Amino acid sequence: MALDGVFLSLIKNEIESLIGGRVDKVHQPSREELLISLRTAGGVKKILFNTVSGSARVHITGTEIENPKQPPMFCMLMRKHLSSGRLAAVRQEGYERILMLDFDCTNELGDPVRLTLAAEIMGRRSNLLLLNGSGKIIDCLKRVGPEVTDKPVLPGAMYEMPPKDGRISLTDCEREQFEKMIKAWPGEELSKAIMKTLEGISPVFARECAFFTGHGAEQTVGNMTEDRFDRLWFFITKVRKSLAEGTGAFTVLRTPEGSLKDFCFCRIEQYGALMVTKEFSSPSELLDYFYSSRDTLARTKQKAADLFRTLSSTIERTERRVQNQKLELKDCEKREQLRQYGDLIMSNLYSLEKGMEVCEAENYYEEGCPRVRIKLDKRLDPAQNAQKYYREYRKLDTAEKKLRELIAAGEEESRYLDTVFEALTRAQTEGDIAELREELAGQGYVKRGRNKGKPPKSLPPMRFVSSEGYEIRVGRNNSQNDRLTCREAKKTDLWLHVKDITGCHVIIDCKRDTGGYTAEDLPPDRTIEEAAVIAAYYSRARNSSRADVDYTFIKNVKKPAGAKPGMVIFNSNYTITVKPDEDLVESLRAK
Repeated sequence: MALDGVFLSLIKNEIESLIGGRVDKVHQPSREELLISLRTAGGVKKILFNTVSGSARVHITGTEIENPKQPPMFCMLMRKHLSSGRLAAVRQEGYERILMLDFDCTNELGDPVRLTLAAEIMGRRSNLLLLNGSGKIIDCLKRVGPEVTDKPVLPGAMYEMPPKDGRISLTDCEREQFEKMIKAWPGEELSKAIMKTLEGISPVFARECAFFTGHGAEQTVGNMTEDRFDRLWFFITKVRKSLAEGTGAFTVLRTPEGSLKDFCFCRIEQYGALMVTKEFSSPSELLDYFYSSRDTLARTKQKAADLFRTLSSTIERTERRVQNQKLELKDCEKREQLRQYGDLIMSNLYSLEKGMEVCEAENYYEEGCPRVRIKLDKRLDPAQNAQKYYREYRKLDTAEKKLRELIAAGEEESRYLDTVFEALTRAQTEGDIAELREELAGQGYVKRGRNKGKPPKSLPPMRFVSSEGYEIRVGRNNSQNDRLTCREAKKTDLWLHVKDITGCHVIIDCKRDTGGYTAEDLPPDRTIEEAAVIAAYYSRARNSSRADVDYTFIKNVKKPAGAKPGMVIFNSNYTITVKPDEDLVESLRAK
C-alpha cells in the first residue's frame, strides 16, 4: 500500500493550488510527522508530512491532529526558517517519490532566501529535509550517519537525488518502447515485468494491468500475444487519459469486514467480491480517510506507551492467576471423597487399631457397597485418622468457596482492564489519555503523576444524530460511560451496549420525562438500528461481519455497589443484530 510516484504527482497538483500561501503555523504532532498550515485566499490549508515507514506520505489534510505542549527541536528549527515564508513552487522529477516544496523566506538579516522542503516517500528510508538555496541540508527529520550509509544525511551535507534505474514514464512512453522493455523479461509474470518497466507505479496497479490484459488469468510475458499487447496498451492509454483530464477514480480497497488494504489512482476490479471499493473525489481526501484512524492509534501508542505496557502485563498476569486458581479449584473436587473416608473409618472403629496403614471397609456410599482401601497414618489412632480426613475435607471445602470468589473477581478484573485497553486504543487526545491514567490511578494500577500546570482537557462524549433526529451520545471511556448512564441520562432514555463484548455505552435521548413505557414506546426502529450500529462500531466487534447489541431503558440499568467504572447490570432488554458500518457512523456524526 505504498504511496507510488504517480499518486504523488496527483498530490503535487493539489498542493500547487496553494502556491502563494503564507506559512501560518508549523507543528510536529509526533516524532516522524510535520504539519504546516498555509494561509491562502481560500482560507487556512494544512499540509501533512509523514515519514513513518508503513504510512509515509505528504498531502493536504483536514483532520484535526493534537499537538504536544512542548514542540520538539526540529519543529522549532522549521518555525525559525519557514515562519511567514510563502510557498513558491512544488516540484517532482518524473515520477520519483520525492516532492520538493520551495518557500520564499527571509533570513536573520532580513535578506530574501529560497528554502526547499524535500519530502522523500520511500518506505523505511522516508525522510523530510530542509535545504538551502545551494542544496545543502540545513536539518532533517531523520539523521543518517556515515556508519550506516556511504551518503550520510546530516546537516551541512549536500543533498543528492537518488540515481535513475532506467524505467520509463507511464504517461510519456511510446508503445514501441514500452513493448520492447516488457519483452526483455520473457520469463517474468506480466505484473512484475510491468513493475520493472514503468516508473512510479504500485504493485496493485501493475496487477490491475495484468488482470485487464489476461481477463483475470495469470500469464507470463513470453506467452503474450499481439492481441494481449493491444489490450494492455488500451488499458494504459485509458489510464493516461484519465490522469491528464483529472477524471481518475481515487479508489480504496477494503475487506467486507472493513479492514483497509490498499488504494490506487484508478478503479480496481481484480479482487471481485473479495474486496469492497470506495471512491473519493481527491487524492488527499483518500489519504486522510485511509490513514487517519491508523495514525491516531500510532500517536496514542507513542504517547501512552507506558499505559499500554502496564495494561498488557496486568491483563496477562490476571488471566494467568485465574487459570491457576481454576486448576486449584479442580483439585477441590475430591473433597467429598475425603469426607466419605472419614465417615467409613468412624463406622469401622471397632475393627481398627493404632499402627494400621490400611483400612478395608464397605463403601455404603456406592451402590452394591464395594470394598474400598483407605490409607491410614500408623502414628495416629483410628479416630485421629478420621479427624485428619475431616480436616482436609473442611480445608478443601473452604478453599473451593474462596477460589470461586477469587475467580469471579479475577474474571471481572480482566473484563474491566480489557475495557480500559480498548478505550486506550480509541483515545484521540492527551486529555483522553490523562483521564484513563487517572482512572487507573484511582483503581490502584498506576501511580498518580505530579503534573505541572493544568491537566489536558478531555473530549466530551461523541454525539450523533439519527435519521429521525434523535440525539445519540457515546462514552469515550469508562468514566464517561458512568457519567452518561448513571448521571446524565434520563430513566426514559434508551441504553445500548454490544452483547458480551467490550464496548462503549450508547444513549438515545428519547426526550421523555415520565416512566412506565413499553415496547410500543421505543424510538423508531431506524433510530434503534442506527444506534446499534454505532454501539457495534465502537466495540471489539468493529471488524466483525455481525454483532448482537442489547438495548433497554435506562431505568433497567443499575450499577452494583463497589463495581468498577463502566460496569453495570441490566434486565428487561431486547437484542438486535447489526453489521458495523463506518460509513453510516460517519454520516450520523453531529457536525
